[in-house]
Amino acid sequence: MRVLVIGSGGREHALCRSLKLDPQVAELHCAPGNPGIEEVATVHPVDPLDPGQVAELATRLRVDLVVVGPEAPLVAGVSDAVREAGIACFGPSSEAAMIEGSKAFAKEIMKAADVPTARARVCANEAEAAAALDEFGPPYVVKDDGLAAGKGVVVTDDREQALAHARACERVVIEEYLDGPEVSLFALCDGSTAVPLQLAQDFKRAYDGDAGPNTGGMGAYTPLPWAPEGLTDQVMREVVHPTIAELSRRGLPYQGVLYVGLALTTKGPKVVEFNARFGDPETQVILDRLETPLGGLLMACATGELGLDPVFKPGSAVTVVIAAENYPDTPAKGDVIKGLQQTEHAYVIHAGTKRAGDDIVSNGGRVLSVVGHGPDQESARRNAYDLVGRIELRGSHHRTDIAR
Repeated sequence: MRVLVIGSGGREHALCRSLKLDPQVAELHCAPGNPGIEEVATVHPVDPLDPGQVAELATRLRVDLVVVGPEAPLVAGVSDAVREAGIACFGPSSEAAMIEGSKAFAKEIMKAADVPTARARVCANEAEAAAALDEFGPPYVVKDDGLAAGKGVVVTDDREQALAHARACERVVIEEYLDGPEVSLFALCDGSTAVPLQLAQDFKRAYDGDAGPNTGGMGAYTPLPWAPEGLTDQVMREVVHPTIAELSRRGLPYQGVLYVGLALTTKGPKVVEFNARFGDPETQVILDRLETPLGGLLMACATGELGLDPVFKPGSAVTVVIAAENYPDTPAKGDVIKGLQQTEHAYVIHAGTKRAGDDIVSNGGRVLSVVGHGPDQESARRNAYDLVGRIELRGSHHRTDIAR
């Protein structure tokens, strides 16, 4: 099987790393890739937001499967162009990807499918936003309706800060605050059926103790030994299956991964958000524990032949994100990174990096993700942080309480 992965971040590096281990994958390509991905796949220059370029590259490489990593290419229609070229594609159509591309559309789908979620209002101007903030009260939850790379949500007790965020966006969804811990569930979908992957938890705030602004994720771990028994089955029954059934009813069969962000409230699990792609950094730990070959799973989704549930290895995985100076505001770029070796029980996933001569330098906000694994959560955590401590990046920061 020849596979082409589209994207250049940590999620795509993790996907390529797992695909490289699949004996069914004879050739692995990635576009545009990054220095870490170069170690496991052949990289190609391409504009990932240009459906025509991606389809032309996939055709020229004669690949059997295209895996679209990020959300923006999905919304731009890359998967549609690849399928029109006669190539199997893992990733929903541009219309189905609006489950992430528009918070308002996601709420509409959830309401039609009777999926448990927070009460919400779609607001197109400041007056509507102010009324919604007063209706729900603090903590205020304000979400940019469009794609925002995981940073379009403000949760605050400060009404003026909430209103300012609404003012800065063209349209927002304002909703009631959901209490309880948050967990992530990925479901692989083939258009009519879906199977779950292992539960994970990520850490969105920038600093220890859940302080600071929201980020795209500063670390994650799996499995969740504290999760209620039967939680995965309940979420599949109450959330995933009704959602893909509603999309199919609208003529939008969903092929790809549906990310379900959940709050475990006192009234049961409720959906915080949907994503149309693998979540980052949860992908890193989930794929680390996946035993079933990834290429076959993704091809089965793309061809409508998904069968048995995936199997996972015993033990735990923990990932810690090393972020650039000043992230999540305007991150510093161009700083040399040292210490990028791996150990027996930990390795580095590249996210925001690039080559500069003989050096690898920072080129984004979340620069690296360090994955540790072990027989239990504490050993996996220790292995991850041991490697984090060996990496040098001027001005960088990371949380010290992931999986604690």
